[in-house]
Amino acid sequence: MFDATTILAYKGKNKAVIGGDGQVTFGNSVLKGNATKIRTLYNGKILAGFAGSTADAFNLFEMFEDYLTDRKGDLLKAVIDFSKAWRKDKVLRRLEAMMIVLNKEHIFILTGNGDVVEPEDGEIASIGSGGNFAISAARALKRHAQGMDEEFLVEESLKIAAELCIYTNHNIKTLILEEDS
Repeated sequence: MFDATTILAYKGKNKAVIGGDGQVTFGNSVLKGNATKIRTLYNGKILAGFAGSTADAFNLFEMFEDYLTDRKGDLLKAVIDFSKAWRKDKVLRRLEAMMIVLNKEHIFILTGNGDVVEPEDGEIASIGSGGNFAISAARALKRHAQGMDEEFLVEESLKIAAELCIYTNHNIKTLILEEDS
C-alpha cells in the first residue's frame, strides 16, 4: 500500500461507484487537497481510480484506455493485456502505483507486478494508504445497512478512512455507473 491516497470501489446491485479523496502528499507535507484521482474511461462505461504518483496516473489511465479501445470495451481482456504490458515494460513496472477499474459486471485491482485481482466478494475493492480502513467500513455498512445507496456507502466509508489515515482527507469525489447507462 502507498502513503498516497484512498480509493474505494463498490459494484452494487443498482450502481457501480468509485470514490477517492483529494489529498496529494510529498513526504510528510500536503501539496494539494483537492486532486481528482478517479475518472471515467471508454465513453463513460468504465470507472478507474489510482493510488501512487499523480504524473504516473495520467500515463497509466491513457495507456489503459488504449487497451479498452483496442478490445472494444471488454474490461476482462483489457485488464489482462494491460497488466502484461505494464509488467513487461522496464520503466512502467518500477512505478509505485495501483489502479482499480470496474464496470457493472467486473471489478479489478491492477498493479505493476502484473497482478489482476478480482475481490473475493466481487463487489468491493480498495487501494491506497487508507484502503484497509475504507474497505472495512464499506463491508460493515453493507452488512448492517441493507439497501443502502451505493454512492452513500462509498462516501461514508471514505469519510471513516479519512478520520483514521493521515494521508486521506475529507475532500471526497465519486463517479457512478447507473444500471441503465
